[in-house]
Amino acid sequence: MNKINIIIVDDHLLFSEALNGLISDFDEFNVLAVLANGNELVNYFSNENKQPDIVLMDIQMPIMNGVEATNWLKNNRPEIKVLALSMECEEDTILKMLRAGARGYLLKDIHPSMLEHALKEVHKTGYFYTENVANTLLNSVDKKTKPREIFLKDRELEFLKLACTDMPYRQIADIMFLSPKTIDNYRESLFDKLNVKSRIGLVLYAIKEKIVIL
Repeated sequence: MNKINIIIVDDHLLFSEALNGLISDFDEFNVLAVLANGNELVNYFSNENKQPDIVLMDIQMPIMNGVEATNWLKNNRPEIKVLALSMECEEDTILKMLRAGARGYLLKDIHPSMLEHALKEVHKTGYFYTENVANTLLNSVDKKTKPREIFLKDRELEFLKLACTDMPYRQIADIMFLSPKTIDNYRESLFDKLNVKSRIGLVLYAIKEKIVIL
């Protein structure tokens, strides 16, 4: 059986080595390298080493952080899937990793079985988000039930695309020539229509439905 190849990028030596041992014990996975930052990752590829299927990426690292390294992979090795693994749970940090091209986001306190499941899902489907990170953003649909169709108006689509950028809502209001109150109404309406609870949920929906390509 061909194993799924992983590279771990994390500057905490004890954690990364423990993670290496854990993943190596998973039947379907093989760890190619353990690297300390994004710069080491770039050097790994410049030396024409074996290409991984998935990169497990920390965020706060010296020299070249996880957001920068993920963005480099998106531009230079787009076929490689990045799964963020971090202690950071702030919405802004998660959004930065999603915009950089991460296919999933995990917190470091997850159970080992969840990590194994996440790696399999990212390899198989291309995406994985835990319920905690997504904040129950994209509720699963019963496969036996036909999903409800969601129709977005042109202005809702315009707002959704702008919400996937770094711009604050007030700036989005200026661009759309609307008041901040009206933008708040658009946001709450989309939260309800898409069954999400935060801006991260809007971004995840837009990515999954290919409304935006990050």
